[in-house]
Amino acid sequence: MTLKLFNVLGREKQVFTPITEGQVGMYVCGPTVYDHAHIGHAKNYVSFDLIVRWLRYSGYDVLYVQNITDVGHLLDSGEDRILRKATQTQAKPMQIVEIYARSFFDDMDALGVVRPDISPRASAHIPEQIKMIETLIGKGHAYEANGSVYFDVTTAPDYGKLSNRRVETQEAGARVEVRGEKRHPEDFALWKNADPEHILRWDSPWGEGFPGWHIECSAMAKKYLGTTFDLHGGGIDNIFPHNESEIVQSECANDADFARYWLLVGSLNVPDMDGIPVKMSKSLNNFVTIKDALAKNRPEMIRFFIFSAHYSNPVTYSEESMTAAANGWERLYNSVRLTRQMIGDAPEGDAGNGILERLQTTRQNFREAMDDDFNAPKAIAELQELTREVNILLNGDSQPGKNTLRAINDLYSELGGTVLGVIPKADTTSSDGKREAGLIELLIDMRARARKDKNYAESDRIRGELLKLGVTLEDRSDGTVWRVN
Repeated sequence: MTLKLFNVLGREKQVFTPITEGQVGMYVCGPTVYDHAHIGHAKNYVSFDLIVRWLRYSGYDVLYVQNITDVGHLLDSGEDRILRKATQTQAKPMQIVEIYARSFFDDMDALGVVRPDISPRASAHIPEQIKMIETLIGKGHAYEANGSVYFDVTTAPDYGKLSNRRVETQEAGARVEVRGEKRHPEDFALWKNADPEHILRWDSPWGEGFPGWHIECSAMAKKYLGTTFDLHGGGIDNIFPHNESEIVQSECANDADFARYWLLVGSLNVPDMDGIPVKMSKSLNNFVTIKDALAKNRPEMIRFFIFSAHYSNPVTYSEESMTAAANGWERLYNSVRLTRQMIGDAPEGDAGNGILERLQTTRQNFREAMDDDFNAPKAIAELQELTREVNILLNGDSQPGKNTLRAINDLYSELGGTVLGVIPKADTTSSDGKREAGLIELLIDMRARARKDKNYAESDRIRGELLKLGVTLEDRSDGTVWRVN
């Protein structure tokens, strides 16, 4: 099946055709490193991790670039986010950058996110940004005012084509406070004149200052991927003004298309006091850091939760949604663990009641789901459907053969592990499965004693707790048997 993706730029699902056959250049807007990352950031970067994994699994040679914003990302008040954090903590700005850049990558590593091939920093590419600004001024698309430089949006008729917002529909002050030195309210900063107290500053043809937020991505994308590249990714909340500004300044400076395909990730929401989902953000103080989430959940469970919705759709984070994701993940992984446990003692051969054919069907359906705009929820549903049949096989009267069990494990490890990152690696000869089976049998014995003592409340509690973990007990005349759901 041919890979199709929803291109936000064209607002339609399109066949993916890279510029160079077999190769993909991909740029994703990275974090502004002034605090610990939260679960909303996890949704964004885990989603693009899945996209990169699938492209590479499909045979593409992917060059993945994801920037680090360490200067120029201003609040609506005009204050630099990193400088504000530095002032609050009495630290050096670059000290803040180092602390939280390391924290970000630690979080991504913990979530199983494959690191980008290149992670360029804005502060390390000031010359490239200045050069692009000079080009825009020379072509009449930008102007200097009091030591700052602004892009003149009236010189670019296509400005707003990604978000479908047009200059003539905007009112003065709709986005940020209008500054008198701008020619038009929607003009955006390419370079900012540094006030005397502003620490982060560089020499430029317009005096000491610092780059605007948007110009960094255009300059670094061009440096590492060329004037035109294949995929650009980011969060839907940055479609305007950030992504729009990237496009217009790049295409005006380079006289060429910027990114051919745009993939934008839906927001992560949390319920407010009235239960209404609102976007998780630092400004609303309604965030949960990735570190706090990892203290309560396995990283695979967090990835499983993120994949419960299509990457382009919003998803709501709550204790209930995480519990549901954890239960779903446990049911899936319990079958994997039991399969790995049984391999060592299984007889040689392919005995398996036709499961090998079912594996091929699952593999094909999984690929069709992922080739359809990276449809992770549908791909996971295919693994869950397979799991029901695998559990019947594993808990049946006849023991499956070693080759069959290995084939089952290989498929889970390949699709659930290599692609989705929700199935951890494990040595099939380890004792983990036997240890878990022993603990389940111990709980069954405890339940049997509780029933013998007519302590039915305790008996029901044990049964209920096992059910939450995806283990179903069945009482028979010859004893109690268990199976993984």
